[in-house]
Amino acid sequence: MSSRPTPAQTLTDPDDYTASLADLVTASPTSYHAVAEVSERLGAAGFTRLAETEPWNELPARGLVVRDGAVIAFMLPERPGPATGFRIVGAHTDSPALKLKPRAALDRSGWQLVNAEVYGGPLLDSFLDRDLGLAGRLTTRDGAVHLVRTGPVARVSQLAPHLDRSANDSLRLDRQAHLMPLWSLLDDEGSDAASRGEHDAVEQYLCELAGVDSAELVAHDVLTYPTEAPARIGRHREFLASARLDNLTSVHAGLVALEALAAGGEGAWDAANARDVVVLVANDHEEVGSETRSGAAGPFLEDVLARLAAGLGYEGEERAALMARSICVSADAGHSVNASYPEKHDPQVRPLINHGPLLKINASQRYATDAVGTVVWDRACRAAGVPYQDFVSNNAVSCGTTIGPITAARIGVTTVDIGQPLLSMHSQREMAGVLDGPWMSQALRAYWAGE
Repeated sequence: MSSRPTPAQTLTDPDDYTASLADLVTASPTSYHAVAEVSERLGAAGFTRLAETEPWNELPARGLVVRDGAVIAFMLPERPGPATGFRIVGAHTDSPALKLKPRAALDRSGWQLVNAEVYGGPLLDSFLDRDLGLAGRLTTRDGAVHLVRTGPVARVSQLAPHLDRSANDSLRLDRQAHLMPLWSLLDDEGSDAASRGEHDAVEQYLCELAGVDSAELVAHDVLTYPTEAPARIGRHREFLASARLDNLTSVHAGLVALEALAAGGEGAWDAANARDVVVLVANDHEEVGSETRSGAAGPFLEDVLARLAAGLGYEGEERAALMARSICVSADAGHSVNASYPEKHDPQVRPLINHGPLLKINASQRYATDAVGTVVWDRACRAAGVPYQDFVSNNAVSCGTTIGPITAARIGVTTVDIGQPLLSMHSQREMAGVLDGPWMSQALRAYWAGE
């Protein structure tokens, strides 16, 4: 049996890196599962988990803290001084999905469906005819949180062309009528709650899987996820097709860079000589605007930075100066040119998959990148020996946004937006290149190391 690749191997080898990314995606059907997986991997790398509800009287050299579907990890220099700042990498853990409503079983025309609403801004037709699982968290009367996931149990079935001759010309999906996944047939004398049409049948099933007494269930945050495994495709297996690449590609790039820094050996973290505090934040709820307690517009990052600053002895004016010396790299997926729709892209700036991570620029500050932040990113890429590409939008096409401008406005630090180029962003089956992820992770490692 071959041994698991070292962090240095994962960082630099596209095959190992892609396998690691596929493992993270598979383990992370929801933001809550992603945080659990990141926490487990960082725990194995020597990071100590801190509780927000307890005083941080003594800071570990390597620590992490979880708030719902978000996580922050940090590494501290041994001797912080007057030149110390925070070097932050920001990403997000959530992806577009269908989110279950309370009492999530809906009876219709002899079927029992899963009553759900759209989470985020997905390509709606990408839900059609996929094997869907359910995953998320259950809360019980004692306050405990239970993670749960099913295998493939549901499906949003498309209408056959025999019944809609216009389906290939003008497909329109009503979010209430057409996007309810079916998961059971109704039978008044059925042996289980779903077939009998009980409206808490979904919850009963999830509780059974989680080993929870359904009478003790209070609420849930459960979403659908496509169960098809990630796959290497392309003539030379140069692409990865998978769900949730937006934005687990960025979470993974930061995670691998942090693991490599923490692992020791060449290019690793030297706490004795380090100047800055290394910070990785993976927020939740970016796909729905970030205005939650675990989203980038909430206080999570600001709270943790304040506690770290206090633990390192920075107060008042010294803390303000510490923040002014800090910088954030906001990492979120971006767009490769789509060969079928080249007119939707800028006529001059034409980034491609497997040509390097993107530096994302927008005149209206939908991305936070400016000339000062660009210098930091350019320096990191040069130090790592990796290429990067500019991304700008076609002037006639609206531009998306990221946690970058929100983070910059919230904590007031110079912020630069970067990310891995994708095709089919916000589909239930996106596509990335196998080279861009390792390059981005190597650049993040160099950035954190102050190179």
